[in-house]
Amino acid sequence: MKITLCGSCALGAAGFAEPLAAALADAGIAASVATTECMSGCTRASTLAVRAAGKTAYLFGDLTAADVPELILFARLYAESGDGNLADARLLGRLRFKAIARIPG
Repeated sequence: MKITLCGSCALGAAGFAEPLAAALADAGIAASVATTECMSGCTRASTLAVRAAGKTAYLFGDLTAADVPELILFARLYAESGDGNLADARLLGRLRFKAIARIPG
């Protein structure tokens, strides 16, 4: 799984990629976390994309450091899903309202 954080948004610019990568590793979730230049999600900054080969990709926005527990839960469910689709987004709590797009794999 690859997680990309917008490096132009406040969260990415503050170095959030490193603590997120550590939290995922501590939870036993295999993921690479990186930043990139502007992801053009400025109306819903700070943005983060999650993707894996052959799976639906997701784009989230309006993220804060407080979203880490729900991001870890999402990453776990995403990793366990064969196609990246989640049967019930309600498990994600408020993170489900921060989803901007779901892009078919």
